[in-house]
Amino acid sequence: MDDSGRWGGVTRPGFVRSAAPWRAAGYLLATGLTGLLLCAGLLVSVAAGGALAALLVGLPLLAALALVGLPVAAWERRLARFLNGERIPDPHRVPDRPGLAAWLRLRYRERATWRELGFTVLAAFLLWPLDLAVAGCALAVPGYLLAALPLLLLDGEQVNVLKLWQVHSPWAAGLFGLAGLALVPVLAYPVALLAAARAGLVRLLLGPGGQERRIGELVLSRARLVDAFEAERRRIERDLHDGAQQRLVALRMTLGLARLDAPPDGPLVARLAEAQREAGDVLAELRELINGIHPQVLTDRGLPEACADAADRSPVPATTRFALPARLPPPVESAGYFAVTEALANVAKHSGASTATVEGRWARGRLTIEVTDDGRGGADPGRGTGLTGLADRVAVVHGTLTVSSPPGGPTAVRVEIPCRPMGEGAQRWV
Repeated sequence: MDDSGRWGGVTRPGFVRSAAPWRAAGYLLATGLTGLLLCAGLLVSVAAGGALAALLVGLPLLAALALVGLPVAAWERRLARFLNGERIPDPHRVPDRPGLAAWLRLRYRERATWRELGFTVLAAFLLWPLDLAVAGCALAVPGYLLAALPLLLLDGEQVNVLKLWQVHSPWAAGLFGLAGLALVPVLAYPVALLAAARAGLVRLLLGPGGQERRIGELVLSRARLVDAFEAERRRIERDLHDGAQQRLVALRMTLGLARLDAPPDGPLVARLAEAQREAGDVLAELRELINGIHPQVLTDRGLPEACADAADRSPVPATTRFALPARLPPPVESAGYFAVTEALANVAKHSGASTATVEGRWARGRLTIEVTDDGRGGADPGRGTGLTGLADRVAVVHGTLTVSSPPGGPTAVRVEIPCRPMGEGAQRWV
């Protein structure tokens, strides 16, 4: 963003005639009202937590207040983007391990969490009165002056302008209206400057710091590597499908034709039959390998059908149910599919389950897939079940993986990935 944008666009030609002053006033009103609500909410929460601390009930509430800055910061970053269009990145990292405990442990250790908490306290007790005062004056004072003449005509006798002047003459009221009209562009500049300064404070405190930016660059680098790896996987899958697999099919057909031409009572027929069986076994293994690299059904028909195919091949009977509005981006479909296949493989290897279910849906900008089984439970991602690597794979597409597996079962593996459908369409149930 250029410097004029950082200063609310006040140096740009046509600033007064643009929507920038109105966005600035709306931004300050929104932040002021947010701060007012925060002030009341924090006072009530701290009072309740302190009163209940003697009974130990208030201690979790006080501990949870340390995380109140997370939603506030997300809202502030969204408001700042409304003001000037600049997106402020989220400074938080994705946990290395799935589960709520890992998420809480990371959030309490991050500097960004405490910066956001400090900003929340600042907004709740210091910033909101200034925001509301400036935005209110910028909107109310010119509005009151402009309304002087209409109010006098309605009253018929007098009008109190700003509670300071009593006006009886329509001419004087009209002059106040002209003054209010002239005051609108004058007040636009301080409003825009204050809004830009506040958005700069949000960028400074709620955006990523130096270390967090480096971590973000590492995440982007990992995402690029994964994209390159996926492209290479698809190339290998395509070469095997169109090259080696077709040649094996042709070899098997040639061996079958050779069997027909060989003497029926000679030893050559048995050898050709054995060679044809071996070619068939190699072809089946190659098809399984191709399917593990990147299944063609995923490319051709999408995630629901690919997961249904994986459920059909699962040693444990599994049912699938999906509600998707349309096809999803290929990286999302790939991550979702391999999450399902890894979860089903774990069910077959470790759970002792008799049945499993796979449910997927898209709602509120998020794909959610849940794989559950009726097994013995006790799954631990830290014991090398493949779930940790799966969490890393899901994290590349900004998703999260959580595991619920109490001893005795059931086990539920839940994947959530933010995404948008690639096209419009009716819901499909599979």
